[in-house]
Amino acid sequence: MVQATLTLEKTNADRFVQIWLVSVAFLVLCMIIVGGATRLTDSGLSITEWKPILGAIPPLSEAHWLEAFEKYRQIPEYQLVNKGMSLDAFKFIYWWEWGHRFLGRFIGLAFAVPLVVFAWRGMLRPGALPKYLGVLALGGLQGAIGWYVVSSGLVERVDVSHYRLALHLCVAFMILGLLVWLAMDLSEKPARLRSARLPASVATVAFVIVCIVYAQVGLGAFVAGLKAGLAYNTWPLMNGRVIPDDLFAMSPWFVNLVENATTVQFNHRLVAYVVVGLGLWHAISLMRAPVDVDVRKSALLLAGGLVGQTMLGIVTLLHVVPIGLGIAHQGFAAIVLAIAVRHLFIVRQAAA
Repeated sequence: MVQATLTLEKTNADRFVQIWLVSVAFLVLCMIIVGGATRLTDSGLSITEWKPILGAIPPLSEAHWLEAFEKYRQIPEYQLVNKGMSLDAFKFIYWWEWGHRFLGRFIGLAFAVPLVVFAWRGMLRPGALPKYLGVLALGGLQGAIGWYVVSSGLVERVDVSHYRLALHLCVAFMILGLLVWLAMDLSEKPARLRSARLPASVATVAFVIVCIVYAQVGLGAFVAGLKAGLAYNTWPLMNGRVIPDDLFAMSPWFVNLVENATTVQFNHRLVAYVVVGLGLWHAISLMRAPVDVDVRKSALLLAGGLVGQTMLGIVTLLHVVPIGLGIAHQGFAAIVLAIAVRHLFIVRQAAA
């Protein structure tokens, strides 16, 4: 009787911790979407200082707004791009950046405070606390990386470094993936899944898909940072050619992979085709295999997400990256990564 009570209490504790992890993962998803909006509205450089605590308070008076505006007027983006901007227009971009930073602070509290409570009450599984502390530390590092990104556009540039932007986005997606994995790890594996016999190679393919999706996120950040989506707005060809003429216009050749907008967009397209093809093959293979229905559903969901994201990317490109579609493309990429991580977990459970 006592053992049954303890088991029930532990199950309930796992459920509460899992709800917390899923909730924080949802907030990170929102953060990725808001970050996309901040980038697409060119709002990222509107706050020229990094004040982790006092920065949570926005300008509260007209004098404070004018002071913040004057600081923005000193940077190259204002002087070379937005010269003559009105105070109301500045407030628009300021609120996007402030909201992005405020949401980051809120996520930090939403993760740290419940973690302290769960640890104090002994609701965490043995060995879980270091994992959660690692995610918390990564979140703190992400805040510093955010300022590292902004600082790259305050002196000699009119925008931020696309290298730093890619780092910032990749860390955000890493945090999201870790949260999804940790939440899944608290799920009780169904008896039918425990009895399934799935080849280890299937889990390998699922892992490769996660890796490619993650790499595609980095490529997408390069596309965004170089504004590569504003050129070659045709599909399936790039202005009538399979391989555009200026694919390797820079020297040495490897510089094109990270500096040439044409090459970056071409690689982003190419990797999309690869991961969609692999995802569809993976799903079809599992449809024909004697595997549990949950594994099949997960594979179909992943394949559908990959196809949907690719189609959304094509539509976004053809419409020359309007803000709404650009935000949707970045947000759905985060959802696809979460689906891929979830699928990897399910497949590994079935193969274990």
